[in-house]
Amino acid sequence: MDAFDTPGGDRGLPPARPAPEPHTARPPETDRRPEPEEPEVTEDTFASPRRGRTLTGVAAAAITTVLAVLVAGQVATGRDDGQANPSADKGDTREVGGTSRGDERPPPAGQKPPEQPRPATYQQKMAALFDIDPKLDGPGRFDTVGGTDPGPKSGRPYTYRVDVEKDLGLDGGLFAEAVHKTLNDERSWAHGGERSFTRVSSGRADFVMTLASPGTTADWCARSGLDTTEDNVSCDSAATERIMINAYRWARGAETFGPDNMLAYRQMLINHEVGHRLGYGHVACERDGALAPVMMQQTKFLTTDDRTCRPNPWPHPDL
Repeated sequence: MDAFDTPGGDRGLPPARPAPEPHTARPPETDRRPEPEEPEVTEDTFASPRRGRTLTGVAAAAITTVLAVLVAGQVATGRDDGQANPSADKGDTREVGGTSRGDERPPPAGQKPPEQPRPATYQQKMAALFDIDPKLDGPGRFDTVGGTDPGPKSGRPYTYRVDVEKDLGLDGGLFAEAVHKTLNDERSWAHGGERSFTRVSSGRADFVMTLASPGTTADWCARSGLDTTEDNVSCDSAATERIMINAYRWARGAETFGPDNMLAYRQMLINHEVGHRLGYGHVACERDGALAPVMMQQTKFLTTDDRTCRPNPWPHPDL
């Protein structure tokens, strides 16, 4: 029968392959795998598969830990790759730890927030005393306070300029403001729409309100035959364009008014000397206990004979 034919026949069986030589033996093509690159041979090369899996898990855990640290750092600092947190630029007010990012941090417990200083008001400045030497003799040169201030529309118009002696150390702007407010007050010479006073800084002026040192005040008053040196007072130098306000009196006041009534004293100085320019002379105290007439020499005294008046800065004080 065919089944018992001797080997080497061609009846359905492949011919026998010769046995490979020992030094060239290779596994069948179907079992061959790509040969890896030659790795470095270490002790781990011969480790067990379980140990290899353990090392792989440790490496993965280490990488995961590093990534977690980096992410946590970005969240804590609000930065990503060195860039500012975009939400900070957009006014992000999401609450973090119970406090809105847009809210100001409160001061420490028990500590009050610092108070912002408020600028002094006109009344506060006019009530203050200033330091000045009663024998000061300035250079006799003046600076004009710039700008203009219109007076009321009704009444006889007067224009005036404000000059302040150089190196005096007093606030020329405050002096100019005081002159304008005082003269155009209803209790002053503008009473009842009778007059209107406009401040100018150039051009024609009916008079020049001048704040000057005691020495310069004495010089200009002497041109009109007036002596201001005895009591260190002010004057209307009628032979000139200047009404001289003695800077010592402007800064320190007088005993008749006292240090607590500097605002009223300065108003009296302005009204009294401008009153002279308008043609009014000195008057006495008429009745004991009455308000002093504004044309009384209140810097020097408040008493006439047996009558003593009370200090008063206004021509029309009863309004």
